[in-house]
Amino acid sequence: MQAPIQTRAPLRIQSLPSASTLRFPLPFVVLPRTSRRLVRVRCCAAGGGGNGNNPRSPAQQQRRSYPFDEIEPRWQRYWEENRTFRTPDEVDTSKPKCYILDMFPYPSGAGLHVGHPLGYTATDILSRYKRMQGFNVLHPMGWDAFGLPAEQYAIETGTHPKITTKQNIERFRSQLKSLGFSYDWDREISTTEPEYYKWTQWIFLQLLKKGLAYQAEVPVNWCPALGTVLANEEVVNGVSERGGYPVIRKPMQQWMLKITAYADRLLEDLDELDWPDSIKEMQQNWIGRSEGAELKFSVVSTQGCEHGVELPVYTTRPDTIFGATYLVLAPEHHLLPSLISEAQRESVEEYRDLAAKKSELERTDLQKEKSGVFSGSYAKNPATGEVIPIWVADYVLGSYGTGAIMAVPAHDSRDHEFALKYNIPIIRVVSPFDESCNLGKPYLGDGVMVNSSNSVSGLNINGLSCKDAASEVINWLERTGYGKKKVNYKLRDWLFARQRYWGEPFPVIYLDDTGEVVPLPENELPLTLPELDDFTPTGTGEPPLAKATSWVQTMDPISGRPAKREMSTMPQWAGSCWYYLRFMDPKNSAALVGRAKEGYWGPVDIYVGGAEHSVLHLLYARFWHKVLYDIGVVSTKEPFRCLINQGLILGEVEYMAWRDQEGRLVSADSVSITGNHYQEKIPVDKVTKIGDFYVLKDNPDIRLVARAYKMSKSRGNVINPDDVVCEYGADSLRLYEMFMGPLRDSKTWSTGGIEGVHRFLGRTWRLIVGPPLLDGMYKDGTVATDDKPSFEQLRTLHKCIGKVVEEIQETRFNTGISAMMEFVNSAYKWDTCPKSIIEPFVLLLSPFAPHMAEELWFRLGHSNTLAYEHFPEPSISPSPISPTPLSSFWSSRKEHWAAIIHARKRVRLPYHRSVSYQSAPCFRSCPRCPHLTHLRLQHHP
Repeated sequence: MQAPIQTRAPLRIQSLPSASTLRFPLPFVVLPRTSRRLVRVRCCAAGGGGNGNNPRSPAQQQRRSYPFDEIEPRWQRYWEENRTFRTPDEVDTSKPKCYILDMFPYPSGAGLHVGHPLGYTATDILSRYKRMQGFNVLHPMGWDAFGLPAEQYAIETGTHPKITTKQNIERFRSQLKSLGFSYDWDREISTTEPEYYKWTQWIFLQLLKKGLAYQAEVPVNWCPALGTVLANEEVVNGVSERGGYPVIRKPMQQWMLKITAYADRLLEDLDELDWPDSIKEMQQNWIGRSEGAELKFSVVSTQGCEHGVELPVYTTRPDTIFGATYLVLAPEHHLLPSLISEAQRESVEEYRDLAAKKSELERTDLQKEKSGVFSGSYAKNPATGEVIPIWVADYVLGSYGTGAIMAVPAHDSRDHEFALKYNIPIIRVVSPFDESCNLGKPYLGDGVMVNSSNSVSGLNINGLSCKDAASEVINWLERTGYGKKKVNYKLRDWLFARQRYWGEPFPVIYLDDTGEVVPLPENELPLTLPELDDFTPTGTGEPPLAKATSWVQTMDPISGRPAKREMSTMPQWAGSCWYYLRFMDPKNSAALVGRAKEGYWGPVDIYVGGAEHSVLHLLYARFWHKVLYDIGVVSTKEPFRCLINQGLILGEVEYMAWRDQEGRLVSADSVSITGNHYQEKIPVDKVTKIGDFYVLKDNPDIRLVARAYKMSKSRGNVINPDDVVCEYGADSLRLYEMFMGPLRDSKTWSTGGIEGVHRFLGRTWRLIVGPPLLDGMYKDGTVATDDKPSFEQLRTLHKCIGKVVEEIQETRFNTGISAMMEFVNSAYKWDTCPKSIIEPFVLLLSPFAPHMAEELWFRLGHSNTLAYEHFPEPSISPSPISPTPLSSFWSSRKEHWAAIIHARKRVRLPYHRSVSYQSAPCFRSCPRCPHLTHLRLQHHP
């Protein structure tokens, strides 16, 4: 049984005395004043910039507005030694909870850049705020550490991925700690730990039991150089996104997960989520539910003689069946080899080879020119009885619908473009209600059916609307046996295998004598990865694990028969599908997560990450969560209640000038710029702004191109947070990233901007601690007094509190910081700074700049960390005595708003009609709210 952890260790002193007067230990070393002046304590994660004995340059001395290099390591050490932010295993479940989670980071060798802390700082502010509100807060961190990047780096360097992954994790962890994030590091997990992936394997076995995991031969994106299968999103222009290696399409036996079985639930339950509408729309489009019909077209000879082969075709427009003048098969369609005529075989095979080199995203690009080849075979349209040709084209995918379509060129843009190119007949069967139609273009709208009758087939839909005609055609198909109503999805089953080493092994074996798939008993888990010295691709399609012969050859633990292990591994998505559950109960060796802990902590209340994960990760995690819900492991239908996507941080603005072939500068707005011109990067000190444009200082007639780019090593615009922390401190970095603009927007990095925020923190420090002494040091304690605050000081404070509280709740952190800046500006005009005013302000500042706030709180005479102090609440009382907390009646944004007038100042705040107010002689009664007898209000609907 664990000993209780004291997360609020007493600091035990009221001020910072000299070393000679100490009678008990501090949580950090206090150096003599002469010594402290000479010693520089570096941030624990600073990766460059010299060592602690090097003096600061004049530029660094100027930037050092306060002693952050002493304060920040001190408090990081204190938090770690006292485990300040540890969430106990057993919490008081009568208190409200808040589970705040960052999307699982992948620990790359490059470490963090300044874009990473954007979301992490936001979740840290929310976590600190909720703790101070009295919530039980779960705010963990871990590592999504399996995957292709680590394995590829290991192959390139000859270092085992286990070693590089461990090094990368240590670097990431050190960098995150250097920024003062309040993670519960006792709950740290990594997907590469056997204790973790034991439960990933266990979930796979449950999917297998429910029939949701199966094997199939499917066309995949195979990259011979990487030796693995790639997802569609990992293939760009026919090459791998990582490394730029050629990718081909080839059929392979793979493990699949039947996510399509949950398609309807994945769609319906989106309505219950507090997610951005754009993300919901992306998921809806990815699932792509559509209603239509599945028709059967008989394969015939040119004379109409049937061959006994039927081609099923899916369409969302059964009403246009009379306009179908040809069929199109995907190049990978399983029936295609049997349909190719000898005269067309060479052409079709050549076309199939070309199509195999394209990704599905490339093939379905609406802007690309359509291409295809005639198969040499024909089919009969069941409605018209006409013999129509069967073509092969890559704009049809074998994985969608049936892999074949009926082409209606008069009413589909892709079919129309294809028909024009290959001289295929175009028959118009829908006429607009107003009979206005451009015969040269396909008509895609609603209308009345024309040219849609055949006495032999018995189908006549002329004169019907499209909707009524579709229903009539489906009824006819079902009566005649030519087809049926069908619901289809763009969503395909999840290809769940990779031919690589660095991933979770599958917990199944194959019996040698029968080839039967046998799941491992659960008590045999985890099935651990074997140690391999050579984990390079085999080049044959066999995974690297094939080289571990003693591991592959095994025995069935139940029957004792010889067997072989699965040699593919799970994809990187596997471990990140359920990690949020393990954080709730990370040490549980008997279950994935305990029922009581999941029942209390689930679901995740706030989930923050990039929009690039809006489809796959979120969709896969939702799928697994619903399966776990069905088998009783979790108690909620959805894993993430509220989703926030932070924007990108772009590199600093770059200024480019154009030069012609002779090397002469040309203004960017010049009409003479052609492909013969080239760009040249201009240093920022040679640029000025005139009006809305940037120009050369020396030649204002030359207009420049100003643009910020996504940070990348290739552009050389990556900003290392270690350097920023060393120059300005972690609190400055945190505050600047929140001050740059709204959390969800993309923003441009500016070194000048962080200098401004750093100066604000310096002003805050000097406001409370006082100006520096002659030797550059600061006196112990603060300049705060015990004076009674004036009403103006209280009004300024509570205006700031109200604004900061509201902006934190709405994640508008930039405007919350602005409110604190306004407070500091006002406070500098006061003759004294009462302690009763300064202390609430320090608490307001603490979620944003926790190191400085802790130091100030300590100097103000407090013996405990402020991490669990009560967060200030705004007052609505005009009297400085017994203020009424605003939160006591803050009910809804839809309530009326009122402006309370006092001393010619106006404070705008929401009011609720059931509230009683204290007597205030300077206020008169409100004519519209007679029960508020002491307030004069201006109402705003």
